Amino acid sequence: MADLVGGGATGVAFDLLMQAVLDVTIKIAGFNSELDHLKSTLISIKPFIDDIEKLNRVLNWRQQGAEALANLFREGEKLIRKCMEIRWWNAIKKYSHAKKLEKYEASLLWFFQINVQVELSRDGKTVAVGVKVLEEKMDKIISTQDNGRSVNSNGFSGWCGVPGVPDFVVGLDAQLQELKGMLLKDGVPIVVLSAPGGCGKTTMAKLLCNDDEIKGIYGNNIFFQTVSRAPNLQLMVQKVFQSIKNQQVPIFQSDEDAIYQLEQLFLQQVGQAPILLVLDDMWSGSESLIDQFLLPIHGYKILVTSRFVFPQFEWTYKLNMLNHQDAMTLFHHHAFKDGICTVQKHLVEEVVRGCSGSPLALTVVGRSLYRQPQVNWISTVQNWSQGQSIYDTNMVLLSRLKTSLDALDGMEVLKNCFLDLGLFPEDQRIPVAALKDMWVELYNLDEGGMYTLIYLHELSNRNLVNLTLVRKDDQDANDYCKEHFVMQHDLLRELAVHQSSQGSIEGRERLIVEINGNAFPEWLTDRNHQPINVRILSITTG
Repeated sequence: MADLVGGGATGVAFDLLMQAVLDVTIKIAGFNSELDHLKSTLISIKPFIDDIEKLNRVLNWRQQGAEALANLFREGEKLIRKCMEIRWWNAIKKYSHAKKLEKYEASLLWFFQINVQVELSRDGKTVAVGVKVLEEKMDKIISTQDNGRSVNSNGFSGWCGVPGVPDFVVGLDAQLQELKGMLLKDGVPIVVLSAPGGCGKTTMAKLLCNDDEIKGIYGNNIFFQTVSRAPNLQLMVQKVFQSIKNQQVPIFQSDEDAIYQLEQLFLQQVGQAPILLVLDDMWSGSESLIDQFLLPIHGYKILVTSRFVFPQFEWTYKLNMLNHQDAMTLFHHHAFKDGICTVQKHLVEEVVRGCSGSPLALTVVGRSLYRQPQVNWISTVQNWSQGQSIYDTNMVLLSRLKTSLDALDGMEVLKNCFLDLGLFPEDQRIPVAALKDMWVELYNLDEGGMYTLIYLHELSNRNLVNLTLVRKDDQDANDYCKEHFVMQHDLLRELAVHQSSQGSIEGRERLIVEINGNAFPEWLTDRNHQPINVRILSITTG
């Protein structure tokens, strides 16, 4: 793998290719379908490119062959830029070039599916040897410790050690105290820290584990595990064994055996001391894992972080977005050297408002504007005010937040219900009754509104909407729909709008028209435009 992706040249070539796609998509409408499809492919590749480049820098693996992939990206950039040279009336040339774009995307996919798989197979053996050596070295380091746990100055502790906190954190002090109070309350075995993606859940968990009071209570008995999308319980238990001195990892016969062995380990090695297990980034569908890890040991507690809400667990702390003052502070840290503003303040205000209090968005957008001239700031503000999405130029932000939407794959009606919410104006309460009327017609839901409520509750449990839950016990579903409302965070609404706007206008299911003054979209007044067969039309007039 390292042969194919090495050094910064590949990353630069990839970024130039992505920028070409974005530039041409904005300026030329004739190839939107092909470019949108290619953009989706590039977004899926981007995290892979970033991770491999990081590994290359750390491991200093061989670099030959990296130029092959960089050249493929450069070839794509040139091909895409040529779209701008083709006149709109030249249908034959447009058709021919569209086929070239499709062929290029196919070659890109082929490269990753064939060439990369070969490299993975070859380099896998090298990685396996390296991991074996690393494990042996770690075993020696752990075995030399006198305190039973291998802890360094950065807070690393064995295989389940507590990670260090980020170098700059703002706006979480009050919420940290509230979360800590909930966790330390008697009779609370499990606390779920829940919020949409990018709100700082993992950062909050790290702050909690590094808090002096928490460390004073739990000492070295804090086990921090990041949970994968497809968690392996036995592997997670193995990591706990590896974190405790002189513990040989047993071979587990089953998940039940692994949990039994973990309980015995805690009773024998930790005794009566309190224990805190952190399960970071738990996904929907893995809730049973939490129950399995809940052991009948006095003083044992579990903290779960998740972008989902798990109603079966009583104690849930919902993390809030940053207020405007804290958002400004965080943004200044990432956007300016030493946090000192070097552009007009009103531009900073506009950009920060566009990030809607999301720590992830403030960080990503701030870094993208770092050391940029003021004209770039002006362009960003103007583009956003004219309807361009924050996701169009921030692929990292899109890839991180889109995972919540990707989790709805296979649940098409639920996914469509989320996308439909983008049809309504931002910062407005959406009547549940209006959604019920729409979804009865679109998805053949029951007229009584029961399934509308079921879908809205599911979206709420996934932190994709805020659903008003104030209702009387004697209200039926129909009364409930008439009296209650839904609201959606700005970044999630913009994600719904962005996803609904992919592909050619003629092929969309939803069409969102935003009219500011007399500024009508060009396609709306183009008499030569092809017929549009959308199912839902949303018109906003300022």
